[in-house]
Amino acid sequence: MARRTRAEMEATRASLLRAARKAFSEFGYANTSMDELTAQANLTRGALYHHFGDKKGLLAAVVAQLDAEMDQRLQAITEQSDDQWRGFYQRCQTYLEMALEPDIQRILLRDARAVFGGYAPETQRHCIDSMAQLIANLMAQGQIANAHPQALAALIYGSLAETAFWIADGDDNQTRLAQGQAALDLLLQGLLVQKAPM
Repeated sequence: MARRTRAEMEATRASLLRAARKAFSEFGYANTSMDELTAQANLTRGALYHHFGDKKGLLAAVVAQLDAEMDQRLQAITEQSDDQWRGFYQRCQTYLEMALEPDIQRILLRDARAVFGGYAPETQRHCIDSMAQLIANLMAQGQIANAHPQALAALIYGSLAETAFWIADGDDNQTRLAQGQAALDLLLQGLLVQKAPM
């Protein structure tokens, strides 16, 4: 049997991830059949087990992919903003808006929480560390009140994560998003040394 090239292996993995993301988003993790998923990708269950171990490993890989995409989108907001406070504020609001996106809502905020119990610790640490850096910069500029940046980042990140779960879990997601964003606005305004219109 011919040994597969690295490019072929990567293509197989990418194909499985695409099929899994589509199936998990449409049918949910529990209702996704591995036989149907591998058939859609024109692959075998053996390929799935080789690359991901099992269905749970496949879900973890899809979650990691979604996390990375969300992180890139949020980072782009920071990089494109001329004002660091506005960029930080918009990042937080956008994070909540993402809870309405079908892939994120179904896979990340519902199924992954049910299967894994929440976000992976390394994802949480990365989010808190990057937020702490933004907060430290805003404090250095005198835009927000002084506090321990890591503690404040943990508090804000925890609030955002739980609110995103709450938005995704409701029947009227749009109403919950509006309520969550109004509450977030109140929370973030409280950080400012000098209150500014949002």
